[in-house]
Amino acid sequence: MDYKTLQKYVELSPFEIQFELTKLAGNLQNPALLNAGRGNPNWIATTPREALFTLGHFAIEESKRTFIYPHGGLHPEIKGIADRFSDFVVKNQDAPGIKFLEESVQYGIEDLKFDPDAWIHELVTGTIGDFYPEPDRIRPYAEKIIHTFLIKFLCNNQKELGKYDLFATEGGTGGIKYVFDSLFENNLIHKGDKIAIGSPIFTPYLEIPRLSNYELVEVEIKADSSDDWQYPDSEIDKLKDTSIKAFFVVNPGNPQSKAIRKETLERLADIVKHHNPELIIISDDVYGTFVENFQSLMAEIPSNTICVYSFSKHLGCTGWRLGLIALNEENRIDQMIASQNDDQKKMLNHRYGFVCLEPDKMKFIDRMVADSRSVAMKHTAGLSLPQQTQMTLFALFFLLKDYCLYKKGTEKTLNNRIHKLYNALGLSAKIGDTGTNYYAIIDILALAEKRHGVSFAQWMEKTYNPLSFVFALADLESIVILPGAGFEMPPWSFRISIANLRAKEYKIIGEKLSNFLEIIYKHYTKEKKT
Repeated sequence: MDYKTLQKYVELSPFEIQFELTKLAGNLQNPALLNAGRGNPNWIATTPREALFTLGHFAIEESKRTFIYPHGGLHPEIKGIADRFSDFVVKNQDAPGIKFLEESVQYGIEDLKFDPDAWIHELVTGTIGDFYPEPDRIRPYAEKIIHTFLIKFLCNNQKELGKYDLFATEGGTGGIKYVFDSLFENNLIHKGDKIAIGSPIFTPYLEIPRLSNYELVEVEIKADSSDDWQYPDSEIDKLKDTSIKAFFVVNPGNPQSKAIRKETLERLADIVKHHNPELIIISDDVYGTFVENFQSLMAEIPSNTICVYSFSKHLGCTGWRLGLIALNEENRIDQMIASQNDDQKKMLNHRYGFVCLEPDKMKFIDRMVADSRSVAMKHTAGLSLPQQTQMTLFALFFLLKDYCLYKKGTEKTLNNRIHKLYNALGLSAKIGDTGTNYYAIIDILALAEKRHGVSFAQWMEKTYNPLSFVFALADLESIVILPGAGFEMPPWSFRISIANLRAKEYKIIGEKLSNFLEIIYKHYTKEKKT
């Protein structure tokens, strides 16, 4: 591809480039295609899915129980449903996922003290999905289960943090949109305000603040590649500036796959406490469950942090669109809304007065629910009930001890794959305690210098374009990887998703990258001779 054509792609999001690379590589029709671009895992959690489908059979039985006409049913009755479920379990011992389903129900009853009939009725009606979501933010037992999950896996089991309100959303990205929209609607962020962004970062998060409906001024908080992609104190200290209204961060990072160190979390907490008490922190923690003893910003700074989480990556359910927003009941954001002037309050009371008798007392998280349906259609807000039910079963799958082998298995799988890639490139994989292994960042220029010296690396940088490297790799080898520049990474770095392919295929990718580098080196030596 010539230079002029390549330049057309420079301003595109890496994911739009990925679609072009995939076309070039032959799409799915090409059996040799190795797509390590988009981070969609190639594994799925089967047991909680089996449990949902088996639960569906019981739910249909309940619907048909008192209905006399064929092909139809009624809304299941709550009275006695727990006893009927027990009978169903006894009669269907060989049904897929039945053991996990039974244990899940018992966990709710025995560990969380749920009312048996009400708990099973929520699961059953959620599976059928014959009513609007009620409450619209999230169903009551689902919220308690998922809250328990978040405290254990994102907050390092710190049970003294108090209660978090949850809003079930259409994936993590849907949650992020709702957060930004409501921050603007509630006068917490305005066009032209400064927002800090931890980088490198998932590329759409770089693009959101630049859109015309936001027009925010970005302040980069840049991680140090030489220090395991951690944020230097000097970068974190930028947040002392009170003109910065929010800090947007992915933790653990995408693409750097590293969790923020405890010392940095504590430094950030100190900045919020003593320097910038109204700093709003928006933390995307989708990869948090891949790190042992993970500590989210929602645990370190519960008063100021809006946490967004998605089940998509660890459970292999990107197509389900299962995300949520978590906000501590005692939060600074509600206080900031309450302290606004009379004109601002009057405007907001008018906005939310259609759906709330006392709009001035309406929590920010409930305002997000209303804003998600332009307020006027709040009566139809909320994530679909089957999605909420599957999300609940996914959370239970992590909470029940008998199923911890799944989590260990995904960790071992990623570890094996990334080592295959690095070994094929002649590199050592330095994972550390904060790594998820979900992505690998390969600096091909640094690798060129390591193998053949500084002069070769300098020549390659002047002679080639980083995009030409990924386009040639797709065209000639049917391998798709993403350019790092779109993630605010060094221009000659590439992001390789470790979740998409099998271990042996990462070995092939490493070998092909190495071969490409050697071909370029031959070109270099030939040119030097002439």
